[in-house]
Amino acid sequence: MNDLYLGIIAVAVAAMAVIQVVAIVVAMRTARRVGDVVTRLEDDVRPIVSNLKSMSVDAARTASIASAQAQRAEQLIGDLTARVNAAVAAVEATVVAPAREAYAMVQGLLGALGAFRQGPPAQGQGRRPAASDEEDSLFIG
Repeated sequence: MNDLYLGIIAVAVAAMAVIQVVAIVVAMRTARRVGDVVTRLEDDVRPIVSNLKSMSVDAARTASIASAQAQRAEQLIGDLTARVNAAVAAVEATVVAPAREAYAMVQGLLGALGAFRQGPPAQGQGRRPAASDEEDSLFIG
């Protein structure tokens, strides 16, 4: 009976060895397949990554150019504003101020001519108090 048990143990050990060898072969095939899949995936992803890199470089360059253009536009607008302000100040100094003075002089002359045309005021035609002057004297407060 001892030999029978030893035979059963030997067959069981041989079966386990065969199962282990088969498992190792299957694991190696699976590892090779996974390796092939990973290689294909890398080959497929590599152009995508390359395109993304070139797109990011292009986007960075475009952003840099846009920033430079915005700074130039801001500087141009600032210069234009300064020039317009200077031109307005020059026009005001050379045209508007003398025009105001001339207008004031003309108004003064018209007022003087109007006073000379009316002549001296008659005796009974003195200055009448305005209605608001009369109301102010009656106000108690």
